[in-house]
Amino acid sequence: MPAHATSLDALHPALWRGSQLVRHAGHCVDTGHPALSAELPGGGWPQGSLTELLTAGPGAGELRLLQSALARLPAQQPIVLLQPPHIPHIAAWRAWQPAPERLLWLRPTQANDALWAADQVLRSGCCAALLFWARNIRPESLRRLHVAAQGSDTLFFMLRPLSAASQSSPAPLRLTLKAAAGGVEVGITKRRGPARDQPVHVALDISALPPLYPDVSDAPMDLRTPVAAEPRRAAHVLAH
Repeated sequence: MPAHATSLDALHPALWRGSQLVRHAGHCVDTGHPALSAELPGGGWPQGSLTELLTAGPGAGELRLLQSALARLPAQQPIVLLQPPHIPHIAAWRAWQPAPERLLWLRPTQANDALWAADQVLRSGCCAALLFWARNIRPESLRRLHVAAQGSDTLFFMLRPLSAASQSSPAPLRLTLKAAAGGVEVGITKRRGPARDQPVHVALDISALPPLYPDVSDAPMDLRTPVAAEPRRAAHVLAH
């Protein structure tokens, strides 16, 4: 083979052939779903990088899809849920891994507070994962958060409306999720590698488990996550 035919990613991680999946420059966490992992650069969810999950609405299977990966993260680090669409259901989380005691549920009252909290979580580097639900967010805010994520090993997911698929994003990995019989259909909108037209079907066994974030605003407090905080107070706790 000629010397000039060196693998492009060996020259620089930002270079790759369009017919090949890129080897992610950082660490990846196994998705727990072999068919999906085989389609992702690095063979899993990238750490220190922005990943977007686009859905038509909450309950498409997004948390169940991530559950296996979240259970693989360091047990001593918290997992942050930033402005989820419903109150997290602690009874359901207790039936899963990770344990609900690791959850930090942030409830911002302003959009700027949510962005500030996400930036602080990513820059602190002390959280295993950040799941950030956002309906409207500017491209420049996405870029700032992606840059902040690159300085840590945090597993970072932005959960956005399906309509955002037509908008530009700095996220190296963008997936669409649609509920399907027996699981979820995962469409690959953007990845560092060849395009894929057909979605990946991921089987999810949901028969014995309640939903992870139903709207239980009228439920007794023992059904709610044990750690709920305003973003700036939570950031102070994380920093110390």
